[in-house]
This record gives sequence, C-alpha cells and structure tokens, in this order.
Amino acid sequence: MWLLDKFLRRLVQTGPLVIIEAKGTRHEYGVPDPKRRPVVVRFLDASAPNAIARNPRLGLGEAYMEGRFVIEEGDIRALLDLARANRPWERGGGTRAKGLVRRGAAQLVGGLDRLNWQRRSRRNVAHHYDLSDRLYDLFLDSDRQYSCAYFNDPANGLEQAQADKKAHIAAKLYLSPGQRVLDIGCGWGGTALYLNRVADVDVLGITLSEEQLKVARTRAAEAGVAERVKFELIDYRQVEGRFDRIVSIGMFEHVGPRHYRTFFRKCRSLLTPEGVMLLHTIGRLGKPGVTDPWTAKYIFPGGYNPALSEIVEASQSVKLIAADVETLRLHYAHTLDLWYDRAVAARTEIETLYDARFYRMWLFYLAGASSAFRYGGLCNYQIQYIRDRSVLPITRDYLQSEEARLRSLSAP
Repeated sequence: MWLLDKFLRRLVQTGPLVIIEAKGTRHEYGVPDPKRRPVVVRFLDASAPNAIARNPRLGLGEAYMEGRFVIEEGDIRALLDLARANRPWERGGGTRAKGLVRRGAAQLVGGLDRLNWQRRSRRNVAHHYDLSDRLYDLFLDSDRQYSCAYFNDPANGLEQAQADKKAHIAAKLYLSPGQRVLDIGCGWGGTALYLNRVADVDVLGITLSEEQLKVARTRAAEAGVAERVKFELIDYRQVEGRFDRIVSIGMFEHVGPRHYRTFFRKCRSLLTPEGVMLLHTIGRLGKPGVTDPWTAKYIFPGGYNPALSEIVEASQSVKLIAADVETLRLHYAHTLDLWYDRAVAARTEIETLYDARFYRMWLFYLAGASSAFRYGGLCNYQIQYIRDRSVLPITRDYLQSEEARLRSLSAP
C-alpha cells in the first residue's frame, strides 16, 4: 500500500477520498470539498494497491473489472472524476508514463496498434461493434446514435440531444434535394435515414460491422427507402464513384495517423468539385499523444483520438479547405453521463447478457471517458471541408437558420 499511498498523497489535494486496505487500515486523502461527496474505496486484495500504483493507466481499470476493490460510497464515475479533477488538463494534469524509456515504449506500442490496414480494421471494428444488439439498446437512444450528442441545453434528455446533433451536422452539409451522400462509418443507419428524410437525398452508408449492416438494411427496408438509402460492408478505401456530400461521424478515431493522408486523399477523390464534407471525430486538446493502454486493450483496439494539428496537416496536404472548425468541449461528457446512468439501470440485463466482469468493464469505460471529456484532454471536433472556396455562403448565417429549421422538424 505504501506505493499507492505515496501516489495519492501527491495527486489528491481536494477530496475527500478514503482508502481502506484489505486488512482494515484506513487512509484519507484531500481537503474535503463541500461540493463533492466522499468516495470510499475498500480493497479486497492486499496486492492490488501497489499493482495499481505501478501502472495506474492500466492497473486501475483491470483491478476494478476483476473485483479486487469495491466502492462503498460513491461509484466508479465519482472516483475517476475526483482523480481527474485534482489534475485537470488545463493545469498540466495527466497520468502519462514518466521517463524517456517508458514514454518511448508507450509510443511504440501505440504506433503498432494503430497500423490499421484493411484486414485489421475489420477485426478491430468487430471487437467493439459486433457485440450484442441488446447491449446497445440498453444504453443508447432509440436511434442508436453512438457518438457525441449536441446539447442546446445541458438539461436536455438523450433523445432530444441526439436529434439536435443530427440537425447540427445536417446544417453544415448544406444539403439540396437529389444530392448523393456518402456516410463513412454509418453505424446502425440512423444518420443516413435522417438525411434522406429531412433533405430528400440519396445516401450510401458504409461500415465494417456485419451486425450494424444487418440492422441498417432492415431499418431502410422497414422505412420503405431501401432504394434510396443503401448500406454496404466495405472499407472506405474501396468505395468508388462521386458524391455531392460526405459525412463521417465517429469513424475517424479508427483510421490511425499513418492513414490520415490516405483517408483525406480518398475523400477528396470521391467528392465532387462543388462538394461539402463534414468530419465529426473525438480529438485531443493540445499536441499528439497515445491511446491509453486500458482503452486500447479492452475497448477500442487500433483506436486513436487525433490532435487538431494532425487532422489539419493531413487534410491540407490534399488541398481540402477547412471551411468551418468547431470544438465541442463538454457535450460528450453530458452524453456519456446519460449512457452511464442507463447502463447502471440495466445492470441485471447486462450481466445476464455477459457477466459481472463485463458490466464493470463497461462502466469503467463510460465513466473514464466521461471524466476525460470533463477534466482530461479529450474533446470533439467538427470540421467542414470543401474543395472550392466559393461553394458555401461567405458568412455562417446559413448554419443557424438551417439548423433551426431542421430542429423544428424533429421537435417532440
């Protein structure tokens, strides 16, 4: 326990955090904050504390998954929030590996994991997105939007915020009836069906998930639009043809830095000269980094959240013009909090689908991501791209008016 005790006394200045060893010894950390409820952690395994201290970025999540500690007051979200709030990104916080050797090793492993050639890309996608359909029904909205929602009001519910996200993105696409749209990483088809419904456009959605493909095709058939909204199991590198609009939501995180120029070069070749593209991706504030080892191992193998500089450097090399750039700072934290609450409410069903270890893994994933967007270095970027500088109005007024119109169409 001595190693974890040393680590926590340096980290936790504002608490309170209480740690109870397996043998019963109690340790308290941080000055009590009247705005924050205490978090009390009890270790069930005497070797767990020092295992966590030696490699907190991997060890904490694994110890929680394996039931080596329990949280008697608060929950895993409160614990992770407390830790990150003590060292927020804006004040130089983080738990990056110390020393040149450890940092170099982390970068090497991260770089190898992000070599997303086509066969590995499909395997990585299947690892996460080919889980049980029922799991996603338990915590997502009814349209299965598995990406950052958009909160015009932080008090809005998940259904409203996801509908507003689609309107926000559609406005930036500057759509006209009859246009042909490519949706790269279409998920379960919700955005493609939405764009067809509100803008009278034809959409091709592509995915590498067989489970998502089946659901998306079924939804299009049930809506009677299968001839206008089509879905294919295909890598973006194999798509052919020309499209008036391209949208990609929550897919770029799986491309990998080595393939960014390939991605943008392909998008430019698919986009008509008067075309518009909207890229929506998780990103990182500040400079490039590496994916944390727990997420890479258990949740998104091959995944990487890019710095804005990495995105722009790759896209500008193929002469795509960044016409509009927006940083969504807290929207995903609100989204993840709602997903977390729904997952907690569905504990029995999730454990029945999988087991208690999987349930704890899923909670740690959602809670960790929420704290990373609230206090850590994560954000979302929405970048609107064009090939010709004259294809859009010269002011942003059209975005507000079109978004308001689209929101009115989906108002409760």
